[in-house]
Amino acid sequence: MIEKIFELSELTDTTVFYGINNNNVHLIKNLNPNVRFSARGNIIKLAGNESDINNLYSIIEKLERYCIDNNILTEENIIEIIKGHEPVEIKFENLILHGVNGKSIMARTANQQKLVKDFETNDLLFAIGPAGSGKTYTAIALAVRSLKNKEIKKIILSRPAVEAGEKLGFLPGDMKEKIDPYLQPLYDALQDMITPLKLKEYLENGTIQIAPLAFMRGRTLNDAVVILDEAQNSTTMQIKMFLTRMGLNAKMIVTGDTTQIDLPYQQKSGLIDALEVLKNIKGIALVEFDVKDIVRHKLVQRIVEAYEKREKKQPLTPKEEKK
Repeated sequence: MIEKIFELSELTDTTVFYGINNNNVHLIKNLNPNVRFSARGNIIKLAGNESDINNLYSIIEKLERYCIDNNILTEENIIEIIKGHEPVEIKFENLILHGVNGKSIMARTANQQKLVKDFETNDLLFAIGPAGSGKTYTAIALAVRSLKNKEIKKIILSRPAVEAGEKLGFLPGDMKEKIDPYLQPLYDALQDMITPLKLKEYLENGTIQIAPLAFMRGRTLNDAVVILDEAQNSTTMQIKMFLTRMGLNAKMIVTGDTTQIDLPYQQKSGLIDALEVLKNIKGIALVEFDVKDIVRHKLVQRIVEAYEKREKKQPLTPKEEKK
């Protein structure tokens, strides 16, 4: 009897690979009774005669590859692979990646698809459009895909901590507890794409970093996809500071909605300023989302259209003109 160790890749989500209540582990054991099979963490130990171990080792390699590529591993997948059949690869047009429980994260609209395409050929992208158009969600999906494909080493997500009618100082708790509500939409998107245990690990070891815009000062961001969300609420100096953080092998995506600026009226939005200064520069792409891209509840599109219609009818006030 010999022993052999298989080490699962850091890209493998062990929760998905082992299955709920280790169901996948039990199935593999039952289908390979001649090999002693034990798993703990990312280490799998095999014991038995050499030919049986080598056969199961090869099967585990195939199971792991399928799990990484599709973020799902079912009993049917395992049985097909053990039988020597190739399971059908999950493919959808405009698929970005497979999220939690195999959920398909897709670019559903023309502008979302344009963002995906422009990401391949540009290092800095601006995604501008109304709430619910999927600009931030698509941007985060592209970042997670890059991480899973080992194209980068970390994801950095940021937002300016600007009050939208609320006062930050009156919120309870320490600074982290005050800031976290502003960053919650970013956590929500990540939770769709990465299982809880893996996401917790990434957040703890710094592979994924979520922080207010002010925390970007003084950093050089290499080997990363960096996303600035709600950029319309950044000042001119803040967005300049952010954009100049870009390091080697880095991509930046700046998202925002120029109709929802929460800065004091005398302050010009850094996003609007950056769009003016950086237009027509090679390597920078602009994707403009509109109400047709809204993928939330159907009423959201109608609400946005109603406000746009009213704003077109009303003349600008002196304060609005200064914006």
